[in-house]
Amino acid sequence: MHVEVLSDIEEFESQERERPEPDAGEVLVRMRNVGICGSDVHYWEHGRIGDFVVEGDLVLGHESAGEVVEVGEDVTDLEAGMEVTVEPNIPCRRCEACKRGNYHLCDDIEFMATPPHDGAFTEYVAWPADFVYELPESVSTREGALCEPISVCLNACRRGNVDVGDTVLVTGCGPIGQISMQVAYAFGADEVITTDVVPAKLDRAEEHGAAHTVNVAETDLEAEIEEYTDGTGVDVVIEASGAEPAMRSTLDVVRRGGTVVLLGMPIEGEMPLDTLDIISNEIDVHGSFRFRNTYPDAISLLESGRVDVDGLIDFTQPLGEVSDAFERVRDDDSVVKGMIEI
Repeated sequence: MHVEVLSDIEEFESQERERPEPDAGEVLVRMRNVGICGSDVHYWEHGRIGDFVVEGDLVLGHESAGEVVEVGEDVTDLEAGMEVTVEPNIPCRRCEACKRGNYHLCDDIEFMATPPHDGAFTEYVAWPADFVYELPESVSTREGALCEPISVCLNACRRGNVDVGDTVLVTGCGPIGQISMQVAYAFGADEVITTDVVPAKLDRAEEHGAAHTVNVAETDLEAEIEEYTDGTGVDVVIEASGAEPAMRSTLDVVRRGGTVVLLGMPIEGEMPLDTLDIISNEIDVHGSFRFRNTYPDAISLLESGRVDVDGLIDFTQPLGEVSDAFERVRDDDSVVKGMIEI
């Protein structure tokens, strides 16, 4: 089978590997669509994200969907021919986090395209059936592949307790920011404000329902939010950019008693925040990491049309052109989401 392997910094290599066989409890999925995530591009550019270092060949890609072609023993709820989306993690199911239901915090988790575990830029993947979900007829594999970023945003909105009538600020209009906005509306938010420094991405957010957009390269965000909310501040901030200025701004724009969710991964892990501000204003600050038990809800959001991911996909390229696709994502600031078709 054809596999595209990250063999060095900014270098993919085409390889032929043996097609895997599904073990008991697994299914074999023929991959159809795999989204290009910012983390994939970061590994391609830098060879590492924090403590996760690429050592040797690595198959990238973790936003995936395809067709079941074979099932292993003991698999009863999936069968060949079904179109499915693949949740990219395999927790140990034995540690304290797993037993508490927080399997996304498992210390021994295997996550696609996170060193040393291979991802989905390949023709076939054998995967535990427990983490493979059938797609309804109305949801394409192109959309189903993006259940992964939808799940990231579902977890963030849950962490932020986004509720009916809330005013939410989402900083960053990349794919996670754009989808977080839509998920917040699905949770009942009344207004979602978005920020970015790329006008084309702000325009895209408006097309998908942003109540107000702010180009933070040109406008003081704190003053804009103060005016927009009549001095109150927003109920919830979802920081989806990972940019240090955006992270610092979260405490300046959230209301007293409001909530900040830190979702975007910063380049530097440490930065000062005004703890007196957090204490005296009783601001809840939450981290949001990956997701758990979200795929059925992500599929439901797609099926109902409450979240549109197809409109965020800027281009699709075949697996053999993965290098060109990554360069396009990196070099064009207006691109929100690229997709590999296999």
